Amino acid sequence: MTRKEFLRLASSGAAASVAASSMPRIAARASSQAAPRKIAFAAGTTAAVVSFITGARFDRMPDHVVAEAKRCLIDGFGVMLAGSTAQGSGIVRDYVKSCGGRGDATILGPDPMAASAAQAALANAASGHALDYDDTQLSTTPDRIFGLLTHPTVSPLAASLAVGERLNVSGAVFLEAFLTGFEVECKIAEAINPDHYVRGFHSTGTIGTFGAAASTTKLLSLKPAQMAHALGIAASMSSGIRVNFGSMTKPLHAGRAAENGVTAAELAARGFTAGDDGLDGEWGFFRVMGGGADIARLIPALGKPFSIVDPGVSVKPYPCGSLGHPTMDAMMKLVVDNDVKPEQVDRVRVRAGSNILDPLRYKTAKTELEAKFCLPFMMSSILLRRRAGIREFTDEFVSSAPVQAMMPRVESVFDKEIEARGFDKMRSVVEVDLKDGRKLVQPSDERYRGGPERPFTRAELHDKFADCAGLLLSAERIRHALDLIESVDQLKSVRELVQAMAKPA
Repeated sequence: MTRKEFLRLASSGAAASVAASSMPRIAARASSQAAPRKIAFAAGTTAAVVSFITGARFDRMPDHVVAEAKRCLIDGFGVMLAGSTAQGSGIVRDYVKSCGGRGDATILGPDPMAASAAQAALANAASGHALDYDDTQLSTTPDRIFGLLTHPTVSPLAASLAVGERLNVSGAVFLEAFLTGFEVECKIAEAINPDHYVRGFHSTGTIGTFGAAASTTKLLSLKPAQMAHALGIAASMSSGIRVNFGSMTKPLHAGRAAENGVTAAELAARGFTAGDDGLDGEWGFFRVMGGGADIARLIPALGKPFSIVDPGVSVKPYPCGSLGHPTMDAMMKLVVDNDVKPEQVDRVRVRAGSNILDPLRYKTAKTELEAKFCLPFMMSSILLRRRAGIREFTDEFVSSAPVQAMMPRVESVFDKEIEARGFDKMRSVVEVDLKDGRKLVQPSDERYRGGPERPFTRAELHDKFADCAGLLLSAERIRHALDLIESVDQLKSVRELVQAMAKPA
């Protein structure tokens, strides 16, 4: 039946009889099909998160949790300052300026400026993820794909800093809010079905929104009902897809997570409503975005223990996708131990599973953003310079003739045996064929540098901060900022910390 014929029948009252005549056939088809499989939907998770946020108190948080939080702040602020110099971060700041750029929260960077709390959270979190140099949440079991988990610090840090500065809270209150959001984010990421990541969602953007919302609801001292509404609003604002890896939009995911979390909490504080169970049920976040969740990883696990200490976080030694870091260290060891020169290399093979090869998807890189997800560039940088830092991840070096000539010699190889060992660790093997006929082989170390089994020392963490912050701050100001971060729980106002990093040089 054409649309024209239907409209003619409808005008004569015949459409209802036509529809009715088709109902027996539809009913017959439905009855002949098997009954749909019953699905167990998440229940009680929203209430559990609200209860945890309400009960979180800085004076009840263990000393080792607070100590680890300060390490995350050192790393987070460092990469935020360095990332503010990236082109994409400058574009975000220009956007904020075009929106008015007024407020009582500070955007850090080469040209510090004031903005609303939500806009400051957007800009600072986007800067924090711009270099892909921020920390990474760790898996607890092999079925939790490493990439499923988040970059846990940046979004709750940016939200806590912006709202905390506006409210002029103490350093201890700021740290309480940060740790609350960090924990909520990590436990939601642990609980959601790994299908969330497999289908293409970027967890730092989607789940980071809840971390920022939790931090903000804590600072605003929302009532439990308002907190639930904030989580419901956050569930609808959550976004970020993996197709944008290797572009300016990937760090924007972290920025929007921080901005959306602040916005969700501030709307709820004003009486804006949402579903009371945004994480739960058939239409809640866990089911819609992940196909379900392992509730045992969330309801009884919040703060027991805090994810920041168990399983902990990984601090990045390189400003690129963390999935490549153990491979980069393996290449570095191979090159240094055998004193390999670039001109000696014929071919390179990196053997790994899909958890590494799929996200690090670029076969060659044209820009530094693509290079962050390009194993051939990572290997080439180490072969050519024995380094792969913020001064190598530049458009100039990536596009240079030696790099462009080396990358085609590097091949990524899917390894079934590595794949079969699971996804909780980043496993790979580097093979280098030399022109003289020798073959050098180096497996990656599962106890990778920056992880809990080989954590950065205090000196190494300070060195990374100094390297990052040195793009903007003098050596004296770097030392002062580090002193304030390490004593943040003693500060009368978090504004002291902001001013130390935002004052013009």
